Amino acid sequence: MLIIFGGLPATGKRTLSRELARTLGAVHLRIDTIEQRLRDVGCDVSRGQGYEVAYALAADNLMLGHIVIADSVNPITLTRQAWRDVAMAANAPFKEVEIVCSDIEEHQSRVQNRHVDIKGLALPTWQDITRHDYEPWCGDIIRIDTAGKTPQQSTQ
Repeated sequence: MLIIFGGLPATGKRTLSRELARTLGAVHLRIDTIEQRLRDVGCDVSRGQGYEVAYALAADNLMLGHIVIADSVNPITLTRQAWRDVAMAANAPFKEVEIVCSDIEEHQSRVQNRHVDIKGLALPTWQDITRHDYEPWCGDIIRIDTAGKTPQQSTQ
């Protein structure tokens, strides 16, 4: 199975997707990690190269029968469809999970108080996030609102 996480930065994707990966013993693919490592070795990731690497890794692991959790902003329909295509090509079921923080003040506070956990990664500012291209999700998705909740409450 492929579990596709998406949502704006600082909504709780990393925390929730990592916890689910631990619980399920799943492979966790984080776009931030992939893209930063590509930058570290001199690659330009402005045209979705990190996503392309992640799709290939997900496909390999799905073909091995692993549960794969994809953790990325996943901001546009094109990337969401690409994840679905990876699952379908591997004959694997998929679930899409959008993480949101509906409390704007809380979301902004999270952005301003985040700590970098990937060496060299430049975290987006609140201004970056409010300008981010982010198309609405539609279809059969699971939407989790993390506003006012602990990670444990968000997963219940």
